[in-house]
Amino acid sequence: MHNSYRLGWRRMIVPQRQQPELAGFRVEGSQSVLGLPGVLTPPHHAAAGPFPQSRSLSFSLWQDLPEVRESGILDVLTPREKRLQEAMFEMIGSEASYLKSLMVAVSHFLGSQELRLILPKMERHILFSNLTEVKRVSERFLQSLESRLEDNVIIPQVGDLVLQHHAALRSAYVPYITNMMYQEALISCLLQENREFVEVLRKLEGATVCQRQNLKSFLVLPFQRITRLRIILENILKLTPPGSEPVVTLKEAITAIHEIVTECDRGVQRMKQTEELVHLDRLVDFGSVKSIPLISGGRCLLRDGSLRQVIVEGGTSGGSMVSFKHIYLHLFNDLLLLSLKEAGRFSVLDYSAFPAHVEVGQLKTDILGLPSESFLLRLLQNHAGAPIALILAADSSQRSLDNIPVLTYQWDAYTGLTAFLEDDKPVSFIGRFALMYVTAVLL
Repeated sequence: MHNSYRLGWRRMIVPQRQQPELAGFRVEGSQSVLGLPGVLTPPHHAAAGPFPQSRSLSFSLWQDLPEVRESGILDVLTPREKRLQEAMFEMIGSEASYLKSLMVAVSHFLGSQELRLILPKMERHILFSNLTEVKRVSERFLQSLESRLEDNVIIPQVGDLVLQHHAALRSAYVPYITNMMYQEALISCLLQENREFVEVLRKLEGATVCQRQNLKSFLVLPFQRITRLRIILENILKLTPPGSEPVVTLKEAITAIHEIVTECDRGVQRMKQTEELVHLDRLVDFGSVKSIPLISGGRCLLRDGSLRQVIVEGGTSGGSMVSFKHIYLHLFNDLLLLSLKEAGRFSVLDYSAFPAHVEVGQLKTDILGLPSESFLLRLLQNHAGAPIALILAADSSQRSLDNIPVLTYQWDAYTGLTAFLEDDKPVSFIGRFALMYVTAVLL
């Protein structure tokens, strides 16, 4: 690339020497220091002024770069080739814009002395997590992108650079995005309960450097960026000539970014599941039932809700009387918990390993005079190691088995089930079916 481009970018990334204590991050293997004057180290004469613009920020289109116009390459490239260059330039420009905002988050908010004084160290860690590392990774990635642009006015490819930085992106983004659930909860709590935090935050968000963006909008940037990277790469792939070398690396890069997003999603789900178990553990009382730890590695709550226990008792005239008692079920991936729900708390009645010791069976409700939505729940080994059986029924507002086609098919596959139950024989198919049925009636 011509020197004018290099000079324009260097003006943005060279730190303010008069404020070395706020200098940016030194990239490994590079003699330059990445920092944004006016962002990390605003000049004294324009502390609250607008950010200086890099070349990739000053020009939204690749074809508007003076070097591109002066080279005459625009007269040679086809429209599709121009669109390809614009798509790759978007990755550079958007990364520069993203990094600029990260600089604000790190220097203006994380670096705020006022916030440091009012927030305990643990809360600051939850609030900002490893945002500094996310910024460093962006700096290195942007430097590679800019170097590629400096080497040639025609950008050959960018997929290979994504692959080079894949490991660093993963190590920074996965823990940050996984922590976002706690981050959001803490912000909401602080805004409601900490007046001092609200006052300091209002002052910080009102600074010109924030451009009317609040703290939340800065903290969500990494999540938005990692998802946008894949979209940009997919757009580049659409414009890349099929069969060319860049196609291979682009597909690998798209897969690599998708893996990061997927791992982030799994991490968030694990955190939510753990938080859910912690909350439930506080509400469960085992009483006389042998207690077990609800918080267990790999355990997650699949579904919970109330069903009616059908109690059949002999009447005085020789008939039978049917009464109902509400039973609350917590269905985990490895455990079924039965409780009575009272005043928001759960008094445990029984539990059994799921699906190994849980069986669900169909009943001839019309012959037995039971509600049509009734079914038999059997715990082969309950908390005391004994077998028990309960007749349960969905509430009238809930769907019965016959109204769920996918489950009706399961019954058709096991037409001998009723006979097995009437003869008091064990039913071996239940694992898969119990999950489907109990989940469905709890919807």
